[in-house]
Amino acid sequence: MKTIRIAGVPEHFNLPWHLCIENGEFNEVDIDLQWTDVPEGTGKMCQMLRDNETDIAIILTEGILKDISNGNPSSIVQLYVQSPLLWGIHVGAQSAYQKLSDLKGKKAAISRIGSGSQLMSIVNAKNEGWDTQNIPFEIVNTIDGAVTALTNGTADYFMWERFMTKPLVDNGTFRHLGDCPTPWPSFVIAVRNDVLATDKHVIDQILEIINTTTREFKEIPSIDRTLANRFNQKKEDIQEWLQLTRWSQKKPDKKTFEKIQNQLFDLNIIETKAAYESVIK
Repeated sequence: MKTIRIAGVPEHFNLPWHLCIENGEFNEVDIDLQWTDVPEGTGKMCQMLRDNETDIAIILTEGILKDISNGNPSSIVQLYVQSPLLWGIHVGAQSAYQKLSDLKGKKAAISRIGSGSQLMSIVNAKNEGWDTQNIPFEIVNTIDGAVTALTNGTADYFMWERFMTKPLVDNGTFRHLGDCPTPWPSFVIAVRNDVLATDKHVIDQILEIINTTTREFKEIPSIDRTLANRFNQKKEDIQEWLQLTRWSQKKPDKKTFEKIQNQLFDLNIIETKAAYESVIK
């Protein structure tokens, strides 16, 4: 049996992987797919790919493209979630900030350098017409770290996936000031290049299995209830999230890739542009 390590955030987007693992679908083709939850998010997963701590990462598009441009020896083998990620912009419930414009020049809590929470803070600043070059950041590692930082005032606002953060809004820990959707497909599947060189056929088998599940995911009976229970969400919030979310079973085409890369370049998130063929395998 071939062991393959995979990493992803402990969020609703990744339930299809867990269902396939729990149902033994990878075992049936002699693949031992070992999942690691990474609550720290994309920056941590980029490091795990570099350090040979995972073979595959289900990772934010902007974060892995930035890290590949900085030398991460990995490639994108497929889009995973086609729809944008809806980043909620949050402040502590007791903070004086009432609207997005109050956050100009304020300190953003981020999970780590190169994370989606950092890169989307830059996207949001551009959307709002703020200076994108001098945003102050406070590294908080996880959403629990963000709760501490926003509560004690060491950071002013925090951007994270809106639905996963909503329980903290509902219980009065955070206040939600607005949303910032990614201007590109949200998640991709990235694989270390040395794994692709030796086990491309295994990766292809894994993709075939997960793609079958994501095609049919929304049709699974009571999937809204299952998601709500697993991820501490209200069923009506999950139903809204399911309506907004579209999984993908395809590689990004060259036009989509170049559009994303041009946007990242214009935001100074990446310094150089790569050829499509060098990144998409």
